[in-house]
Parts: sequence; C-alpha cells; structure tokens
Amino acid sequence: MREEFSWLKGQISNSTPLFFILGPCVIEGEYHTLKIAEILKKLSLKLNFKFVFKSSYDKANRTSLKNYRGSGIDDGLRILGKVRSELDIPVITDVHESWQVEKAAEFADVLQIPAFLCRQTDLLIAAGQTDKVIHIKKGQFLAAESIEHAVKKVESAGNKNIWICERGYTFGYNNLVVDYRNFFIMKALGKPIVFDATHAVQRPGGMGMASGGDRIFVPSLAAAAVVQGIAGLFLEVHDNPEAALSDGPNMIRLSELEGFLTYLMELDAWAKQKPVPVVS
Repeated sequence: MREEFSWLKGQISNSTPLFFILGPCVIEGEYHTLKIAEILKKLSLKLNFKFVFKSSYDKANRTSLKNYRGSGIDDGLRILGKVRSELDIPVITDVHESWQVEKAAEFADVLQIPAFLCRQTDLLIAAGQTDKVIHIKKGQFLAAESIEHAVKKVESAGNKNIWICERGYTFGYNNLVVDYRNFFIMKALGKPIVFDATHAVQRPGGMGMASGGDRIFVPSLAAAAVVQGIAGLFLEVHDNPEAALSDGPNMIRLSELEGFLTYLMELDAWAKQKPVPVVS
C-alpha cells in the first residue's frame, strides 16, 4: 500500500471523521472514469474529507444478460490503476471469484465483497490472504449478527483490516428496507461500519430488464445512518445518472454532491460529539 494511503488501515473507525467511498457504479470508459475521479479529488481537497474512489470492472450480478457489465477485468483494472497513480487516490473495486483476487489486489487498495457473495468462503479467505482492506457488504438476506461469520473467515487468513457495509434488506418484491438496529449490532464487532446509501434505495429488477431505484430517499437514509456514529458512507455518483449504464436511478448527481457532503460532514461532527445515549 502506498504510504500516502496508510490512513485506510490506521485512521478509520466509527469515532473518527466520516470518510466516503465515491464513484460511478461501473467503469464506462477511461476518459469518463478519470474525469469523475478528478472532480471528486478536487472536491475532497476543497471540503477536506478522505475518500476512496469506487468503480467496478464487472457487475456480475446484473438483472439481465443483455445489460452492460463493465469494461472487463484487464481493461478495468488498468483504468483504476491510472486513477490511483495519476490522481493519487486510493481505489476500491468488487471481486466476484477467488481467481480475481490476486489480480485485483495489484491495482486496488480495498477489495469489496459483493453483498450476494458475503457467504462465499473461498472468496473471503482469498481476499483475506492479501494485505488489502476488505470491505464486506452484508447480504440483503443476512441478519446483522450473521455477518460475524464472514468477518471471521477473512480474519482466519490473518487479515484484521475489515470494514462492514450495511445496504438494506430484501423487503417484499423489488424493494429494500434499512433496519437501523443493524448499526448498533454490527458495531459490537469492533469494525468500521460503512453505509451504502445508494444501493439501499435500489429496486432490484424494478425496471424489468434492470434494477430501478429512488435516489430522492438517499439523503434521508444517509443522515439517519450518520447519527448512529459510523465510519463511512458509500455513495455512487454520476455526471448524468439518466444516461448511466448501471444503477442510474440510485446514483447522486455530481452537481448536487458538494452541498450534500457538506451537510453530512457537519452532521457527523455533531453526532460524534453527542453520541446516542445507551439505555439498559
């Protein structure tokens, strides 16, 4: 890990200032990816926040075979490598199968375990065997208490650098709901907690051939998560969500991001000065 990115392991906790995971859902091309990363880097310097750039080289769990999945592992990692080296930004990307882990670890600072794969033992152990931070997304089907087993699988490989991500439960048909008790439960594991506010408003398969979503609810859900006292927020962003090739209905417009992040950072500072009372 590059020395300037050492904060990923040593300076992230549920009591430190909020950090962000930001970027488009999927890599849509080199120019587009680098341009968004550059805008986010400038914003991070202006507002003084830490962030990890997120984009996926492959979205292996798209609703339909006809949907765009990404640029592929080789080209996608090359592009993420350019973001990392040219803009000095740490990057995170999904890994879907064990064989992808070693290759992705050459370019990414954080390896993300997709929610649907959070019980895949071989994948979790392979990720744990790297020296990277592992970001485990809790499955939409998994009780908060059960994420401990995924954590232990990664730790069995000697890796304690783990973040846990909440992203909502499957609720009825083509809908998700966030149970805010989960933050309290998962914080007991002693790991930094991240809230994925954009996937939490997803409507899986809601558009028939693709997932829909309700980005209008992202600010309210994110604010409610921040007051729980968490480490970070995961927000997918795009310059033109209506034209995005994946998860457009959920993503925040870049033009609206500055005011939103400013609000969340101020709320986070207040919440961590006045933590939620504990009752018996």
